[in-house]
Amino acid sequence: MNIFSLIGLIISGVVLFVGLRLSSPDLQIFLDGPSLFIVLGGTFAATSVAFQLNKIGNLFKIFFTQFLKGKTVDPTVVIKDVMKICEAYRNGESLEELVSKAQDPFLKEAMELISDGILETDKAIQILEQRAVKMGALRNDDTRKIKALGKFPPAFGMMGTTIGMIVLLANLGGADAMKKIGPAMGVCLITTLYGVIVANLVVIPIAENLDEISKQMDTKDEIVLEGIKHIINKSNPILVAEELNSFLVPKERLDWKNATA
Repeated sequence: MNIFSLIGLIISGVVLFVGLRLSSPDLQIFLDGPSLFIVLGGTFAATSVAFQLNKIGNLFKIFFTQFLKGKTVDPTVVIKDVMKICEAYRNGESLEELVSKAQDPFLKEAMELISDGILETDKAIQILEQRAVKMGALRNDDTRKIKALGKFPPAFGMMGTTIGMIVLLANLGGADAMKKIGPAMGVCLITTLYGVIVANLVVIPIAENLDEISKQMDTKDEIVLEGIKHIINKSNPILVAEELNSFLVPKERLDWKNATA
């Protein structure tokens, strides 16, 4: 489970609650059924138009599988595996025996494709590169969809506010009209508040989180593609570590001296 991202969502909820509580001891003034319906219902309706109603379930799947269940990628683990596999392959073990030592699914898939021996090495590498590009495109597409959702709640929040203002102005008559303005304005602005909350505390942060995970996965896949070439060539593990570390910033690189100790 992506525990740190989940904790971030909880912190966002706590900050919102405390902020509302400090603003007013009566939290019921921030509750309005029609406003919530306009924002959530409108967002759902717009999403169904943008991404087709029968495919909305995929967005929830992205949320659960990539955000809640997703894990932060650690490329140094892949580098360690490639080093160990290279060393074992240099010492005479077969690729078929070494497949089980690959923890990363893509690395394992690459080794299985190479060890089968059905395709020429160059063709197998080409296929793996195509798969990496396609998987990266799919991840980016999922992120794009979630980011697109962030545009809808604020828009429907403004629409709800506009509706509320129309109703307010239409009823400005009578001796007690001035007494109605304050409460009515409060209800109008609640819709905007809901739109801002849904977009900026939920949807947009989740989209940014998925975008970061996608970038990490792209880097990891590049390391795998370069690593499988080193495995095929039975490269020296130290050379493997130094070259694969080039994909990472200095503070994230593997200390191969301690890794091989």
